[in-house]
Amino acid sequence: MRDKIKEILLESIQIKEEMLHTCIGEIMEIARSIIDCIKNGGKVILFGNGGSASDSQHIAAELVGRFRIDRTGLPAIALTTNTSVLTSLANDYGYEAVFARQIEALGQKGDLAIGISTSGKAKNVLAAIKQAKKMGIKTVVMTGKDGVELAKLADISILIPSSITARIQEAHIIIGHIICELVEQNLFQT
Repeated sequence: MRDKIKEILLESIQIKEEMLHTCIGEIMEIARSIIDCIKNGGKVILFGNGGSASDSQHIAAELVGRFRIDRTGLPAIALTTNTSVLTSLANDYGYEAVFARQIEALGQKGDLAIGISTSGKAKNVLAAIKQAKKMGIKTVVMTGKDGVELAKLADISILIPSSITARIQEAHIIIGHIICELVEQNLFQT
């Protein structure tokens, strides 16, 4: 068991070390995009499935609530939290439409749409990014190394250098935390 724990920790560390060389520019670009969006009266819209849904909700909560600084709330919403909306859309239009339809209803130019998919193959995330682009909403995607198709659709993309779901999710949430800290520092420096 000890060896397995060491193996998992080392694997996670190795991926983050690779991110030091491949992701810093994109992380900065996402943080700047959120800062600009909020300064200009827009909101951050996040979405994903499963663990990525949880990551969407977690990041939205950090922005609306607080991360490290007591401050006013920032406009962010996760499209994964209203079960009545999700289930009615899935029933009436199919699961593929659950995020795109919400983007259509809630999104506006000046907002920032952030889709999270470890595989990059989630049809509802793909559809939502396409809908956001159609509406002139800036788009961000966080995915794994196999999510090239989804990454190509977005204005800004981060591909985590792994195909292991758990390691990709760990990387996504550290990126979310870094972004929240950068946004707070920039908007609420004292």
